[in-house]
Amino acid sequence: MTATTRIDRFREIARQIGHDFEGQILVGGNYAPAVVHGGQLHISGQVPRVGTALVATGRAGATLTLDQTQAAARVCAMRTLGLALQALGSLERVARVLKINVYVQCAPDFTQISEVADAASEVLHTVLGEAGVHARTSVGVYQLPKDAPVEIDLVAALDNGD
Repeated sequence: MTATTRIDRFREIARQIGHDFEGQILVGGNYAPAVVHGGQLHISGQVPRVGTALVATGRAGATLTLDQTQAAARVCAMRTLGLALQALGSLERVARVLKINVYVQCAPDFTQISEVADAASEVLHTVLGEAGVHARTSVGVYQLPKDAPVEIDLVAALDNGD
């Protein structure tokens, strides 16, 4: 990847994935998708939705392969960055991703939950560089909203003391 700025790297990954994450990112429900407070950015849980449609549904290890579930995790990570861009006006304001939580809807015998989370972590690191290296929890769960295979939330520290 030859892109040098965060927004360039963000756009390159979006191009590779085949979806645009710079427009309005739709959320459902009576909650804020992003909250800036006390020098931190909190992004609500994001499922692999582009526009109004989920790009994947189902259960890792049952109806979805590891590769398909990792692709869904990449979309979730890009949504968190798209929401950060919407909330902050620039990805340069992200001083450091502090933590992500990755929830994987999976079959009882699916043990590659951390490998699914790795796909999201790699997106954050590729776009943000060392500022994208974070603490992480990855958990296998029985069910997620709308039958999504992955849901990711994020907390980041901000520059400029917001």
